Amino acid sequence: MHFHTTDLSDAHGDAVQVAEPLFRHFGQHARFAGPIATLKVFEDNSLVRSTLETPGEGRVLVVDGGGSLRCALVGGQLGELAVNNHWAGIVVYGCVRDALELNAQAVGIRALNTHPKKSVKKGEGSSGLAVQFAGVRFEPGHWLYADEDGIVVSAQALL
Repeated sequence: MHFHTTDLSDAHGDAVQVAEPLFRHFGQHARFAGPIATLKVFEDNSLVRSTLETPGEGRVLVVDGGGSLRCALVGGQLGELAVNNHWAGIVVYGCVRDALELNAQAVGIRALNTHPKKSVKKGEGSSGLAVQFAGVRFEPGHWLYADEDGIVVSAQALL
């Protein structure tokens, strides 16, 4: 994948949104891009798992976890599901765990931080709606581009 978020930001100006630099990088792919799929959950990763069990088709799963730093929403097993089901990446407004496992997997992941505690599993949350965090509105079907410099979101494919 050949792009730089700096170039996309420069070339498209106000037509793109640039996320605030809140996220740490995990996974082998520092650079990833794809159409957005969204989830809104809070300290419950049941919906994250069930979504990553479906074909990703090169999409990026954006998880609005409410910014919680009290548990992890993605770990090594879910990272493996993302790889096996062809998700391009995952952006978590929350925490991940199993950082060593995630860093060995062929996927791109951004999250606020790590946390050793697993989430609850009540099956709560919503999918397919617009979510907003890091100064960006993430809409299903819009495009997300991530690299070493940050995250850029566009209503349409830029490449």
